[in-house]
Amino acid sequence: MNAAEANRSPKGFNFFDFLYKYGTLITILLLVVVFGTMTDNFLNGANIINILRSIAIVTIIATGLTVSLSVGGFDLSVGSTASVANALVISMFVWHGQSIGVGIAVSIAFCLVIGLINAFLVINFKIQDMLMTLATMFIFQGVALTYTRGATISQNMIMPNGDFATGVIPDSFGKLGEVPWIIIIMLLVVAVVHLFLTYTKHGRYMYMIGGNPEAAKLSGIAVGKYRLIAYLVSALFAAIGGIVLGARVMNAEVNAGGPYLMDAVAAAFIGYSVLGAGKPNAFGTFAGAVLIGILSNGLIMLSVPYYAMDIVKGSVLALALAITYYKRKH
Repeated sequence: MNAAEANRSPKGFNFFDFLYKYGTLITILLLVVVFGTMTDNFLNGANIINILRSIAIVTIIATGLTVSLSVGGFDLSVGSTASVANALVISMFVWHGQSIGVGIAVSIAFCLVIGLINAFLVINFKIQDMLMTLATMFIFQGVALTYTRGATISQNMIMPNGDFATGVIPDSFGKLGEVPWIIIIMLLVVAVVHLFLTYTKHGRYMYMIGGNPEAAKLSGIAVGKYRLIAYLVSALFAAIGGIVLGARVMNAEVNAGGPYLMDAVAAAFIGYSVLGAGKPNAFGTFAGAVLIGILSNGLIMLSVPYYAMDIVKGSVLALALAITYYKRKH
């Protein structure tokens, strides 16, 4: 066989490439089979709906994080931003007696300001995204705690002056946190971001910036503008996640959005390898969230202690990172 024939020959099967592309989806199927075999109710329709409902908020927040990752950023403040949105929207009802429209609008507007602050600090001071948003994460977490005075906001709560709060959380607002609306919102967010990043020139510009910002700049792409957009979108979806969280639990717990950060980061990074994308993408993030949701649900059904959950999640994230970065170097 001469060199030309060798070049035309199909490339041999590479097990690692196959694992990289389909490993997450295969793992999901294996977990479904294992948990379905070991437990009686795992494959019930009601439990499947419960899994989708449980991952909705994580998926929404993680999808925003995915957009920041697409430009080479890393918004660690999404959990704190969700906490701020959660506290604001519930307080608008309970403390100020506002309508649903006003409560949601105020929460989103304030969180967009958070996105502007993150973008301004990262772009203008040229500090590494992860380090700067780590700092702002604590700042906005403190803002949420200060605003709520470290207390849970709920109907009929006792105010600092000793009176009871008279505002009521509308029942229609609570519908946003119930099936099917919470799942519909999640799927819409994933679909919109997937279409935007994959099929629009702006999405392609974001991926170019994430791959090589200098080359993108030399190509005439407004790098600063797209990084600003990425942080605004990240803050927007963190806000939506916090609002949906408020609708689901009908109160605002202290730092309610904080626990979602780790799951959101895990989902986004697991998603890098789904179908061999090799980059942050909305469909992969959704698949990562499904994987985490199935793991959590199945382990709970097997009566694994809740304090062991983070060991499993951390291990899954470590494996996803190992595969992603090994692939980048080979």
